[in-house]
Amino acid sequence: MFTEKKTNQSQQPQRNVIGITTKITGDIVSDGDFRIDGEVEGNVKTSGRLIIGKDGIIKGTIDCANADVEGKISGKLTCSETLSLKASAVIDGEVYLEKLSVEPGATFNATCSMKGIKALNSDDTQQERKKSAS
Repeated sequence: MFTEKKTNQSQQPQRNVIGITTKITGDIVSDGDFRIDGEVEGNVKTSGRLIIGKDGIIKGTIDCANADVEGKISGKLTCSETLSLKASAVIDGEVYLEKLSVEPGATFNATCSMKGIKALNSDDTQQERKKSAS
């Protein structure tokens, strides 16, 4: 006779903030976006956007969809979509990504591997030159 209605609130990921006076040692996993203005020693994994503020520091492994960096990263960064480095950013370590945007002044001391980039070998290059010359 009575039916129970369950109200499913849309479970949209929240934005998580780690403040400037906060230091976390350990791993962080979330589906929501992150803004880090403090310091994290450990691994950070999110399917959302990672924003590292000007005073933010991460030492460890990062796995995210998109990242906007103004602070410092030391370690391995895997970004499945776009990494955007602001002028004050400092990156040391290994970086794996699809797209990269770097403002003048950013420090990028990392090995970088971009997904989806097809390297041309010498035979392909010669064939392309012949086609364009015709």
